[in-house]
Amino acid sequence: MYIPKYFKVTDVDEIKEFVQENSFGTIVTTKHSKPIASHLPLALNKKGDDYYITGHMAYGNPQWRTFESCDDVLVMFQGPHAYISSSWYGHENVPTWNYQAVHVYGTASILDKEELKQDLIMMLQKYEKHRKNSVLWDKLSPQLVDRELKGIVGFKIKVQEIQAAYKLSQNRNEEDYLNIVDKLYEEEDPSSQQMANVMKKRVKNDGDSD
Repeated sequence: MYIPKYFKVTDVDEIKEFVQENSFGTIVTTKHSKPIASHLPLALNKKGDDYYITGHMAYGNPQWRTFESCDDVLVMFQGPHAYISSSWYGHENVPTWNYQAVHVYGTASILDKEELKQDLIMMLQKYEKHRKNSVLWDKLSPQLVDRELKGIVGFKIKVQEIQAAYKLSQNRNEEDYLNIVDKLYEEEDPSSQQMANVMKKRVKNDGDSD
């Protein structure tokens, strides 16, 4: 991924938090030199000194059969993105687009039944435990679990490289930066307002926009 120096992120904890908050990712592999992709809920886990991306897909999805033959699997995570009008600057310029993206490269392997079970337990805990009438693993009937497990394949991707780009107008002066935040809040689409929240939080954490 092309990342200008202004927008490169290397803080592992910051990247981990981003992946956990934007965990619906895209997995890209190749078959006979043709890229193929799946869009899936994923998790980032640490075991010893290594990080893994884990998840599952339908047994009928042919992509899982490419995992062990691919030297590199690409996993992409994306946060909010928004159009930035150059009319929001205090000087003449061209429009651009703000976004957050993380690319993870690694090697994939298939989970055994017990590993898949543990991954599903953690997924349900993350997405269900705060809900009324939560659907947790121990509430599911053995018959349903056995039937559903036959229809999916679990996988883990050992992380080898991470690239992260947060294009958040860091190269703008403070006045323009704050005006961009205000203008994004005025936009009607939710993604623009989410981007405004991200940029506003960055000002609060960094003390300024640079």
